[in-house]
Amino acid sequence: MLPGLLHWTTYHEGIGQPVHSHLHVASGAVFDPRLPEGGVEGLGQAGMPSVVLLSNRHHLRHSAQVADAFGCPIRCHEAGLHEFAGGDSPDVEGFAWGDEVAPGVTAVEVGVLCPEETAFHLAGDPGVLLFADAVIQTDGELQFVPDRFLGDDPEAIKAGLRERFRQIADELDPGVLLFAHGDPVREDGAARLRTFAAG
Repeated sequence: MLPGLLHWTTYHEGIGQPVHSHLHVASGAVFDPRLPEGGVEGLGQAGMPSVVLLSNRHHLRHSAQVADAFGCPIRCHEAGLHEFAGGDSPDVEGFAWGDEVAPGVTAVEVGVLCPEETAFHLAGDPGVLLFADAVIQTDGELQFVPDRFLGDDPEAIKAGLRERFRQIADELDPGVLLFAHGDPVREDGAARLRTFAAG
């Protein structure tokens, strides 16, 4: 979708809908991966993953297969590591807000929706911001996930996320927005995020 930035969609049987994964070739960072057509061989032909980055603890998807195939770590914000404490879970390393989790890739705090909710900022021109579940794109419109996924007080969660989106748009001014759920916004990302945050 941009030079050195790959996007693909696969059908997630567990939730019954398409989901989106991304690979930043220069850094080797693969985000919330499900394997593309061609499996690990197809992914390796596109670029060599060096780290798997989870935007929240629920997005493990095919991370273990990617990590095993390419010998790379899986990383999630430290607040979500409890999800992987069981004996059958893969090894997942923690990171903190503001960490450069791969060359040119920074972990940005979203929180609010869940403690580890992370956006990833890819430096460059245009800057790129990748979101997990805090905001999705459906039919060309930025949206929240349905209220049943927003906890006991959906309106409070939405208000908190809108405030955080305003801050992120002002701090980072992204040109491109990527989503774990939804097609990319290829231009005017900060303006789109500000408009959504304004309600």
